[in-house]
Amino acid sequence: MTGDDTASLIYLALLGCAIAGWFFVQNRGGLGKMLQQAMIWGFLFLGVIAAYGLWNDVQRQTMNDQMLQLGDGQISVPRQLDGHYYLTLRLNGENIRFVVDTGATDMVLSREDAQRAGLDPATLNFIGTANTANGRVRTAPVRIDTVQLGDITDTDVRASVNGGEMDGSLLGMGYLEKWGRIEISGGELRLTR
Repeated sequence: MTGDDTASLIYLALLGCAIAGWFFVQNRGGLGKMLQQAMIWGFLFLGVIAAYGLWNDVQRQTMNDQMLQLGDGQISVPRQLDGHYYLTLRLNGENIRFVVDTGATDMVLSREDAQRAGLDPATLNFIGTANTANGRVRTAPVRIDTVQLGDITDTDVRASVNGGEMDGSLLGMGYLEKWGRIEISGGELRLTR
């Protein structure tokens, strides 16, 4: 909490005490009714403070996994509650959800997502290797006919299929570098081409 936040909180507390004191002095005879009214006002006050304080979280929750098209060749993605950025790309006409991973070299598909994009994992040659947080895994280099994100479509995109177990697919630098500018600030990822 910053010094300005602390000062604002003290100011609001003093203002609340002054209003409560005025109500108490004005309603000495009807103390029960005054206490009931004070509790109602107190709950309203706390509700407004809670709504104001949680607004960013509520807004982020309602924008869950939504990409915004800001203009030609520019998109914005909000950071999710788990701290990651997620993008849904159309690979060969199928929507595939990716976690943005700037530490990954390539676009890395799970076996399931590769199959949804029209690639048969049983026919792939897992001749590559990758070092992951879970150790070394075998990978199969592939080419994806079309990759669409927002109003941008790329063709013949290089990717890899992970031979190990993955919860989802990773969007690494091999694809992200196709965008001219990558910016992360204020809980938002922006890609511009």
